[in-house]
Amino acid sequence: MTIVLHPAALDPQDFLSQCSLARTRGGGPGGQRRNKVQTAVRLVHRPTGLTVTATERRSSEENRKAALSRLRLKVAIDVRCPAGQAYQPSEMWRRRCRRGTVSINPRHDDFPAMIAEALDVVATCGLDMAAAAKALNCTSSQLVRILKLEPSALALVNQKREQQGLHRMV
Repeated sequence: MTIVLHPAALDPQDFLSQCSLARTRGGGPGGQRRNKVQTAVRLVHRPTGLTVTATERRSSEENRKAALSRLRLKVAIDVRCPAGQAYQPSEMWRRRCRRGTVSINPRHDDFPAMIAEALDVVATCGLDMAAAAKALNCTSSQLVRILKLEPSALALVNQKREQQGLHRMV
């Protein structure tokens, strides 16, 4: 059985190696330093074409870290890798899911991979949250809770569910 690793599940440095990085000047308020120094960062994930920018910090390194985090999360939400019939939760998911309870902080490096795996399984189960939760060895409420940690992930699931005439997850 071949296991397809979601791009968001890659180590952040391996993920970064798949990206193009461009440094630019940040516009807007911030004084002369902001308009003279190239601290804004734009990252493009070459395999998917997804792009993010980070301009809020005065340091290009801090902006690079913020952009990398944003891009991994965007890839996790926008890219689906079907879980398949013989799906088993990943080692990371099993470590973070004990007795049906999922434990993850949205700022942790594992968070994009956790969201990606949850969305992949939900999609594979035809948006049936109970079936997806069972496949992930957690409760339905825990699955919805992890999706709520990233509002755009829950919004995506709700949009797809509404298109199929199913009720929204709250």
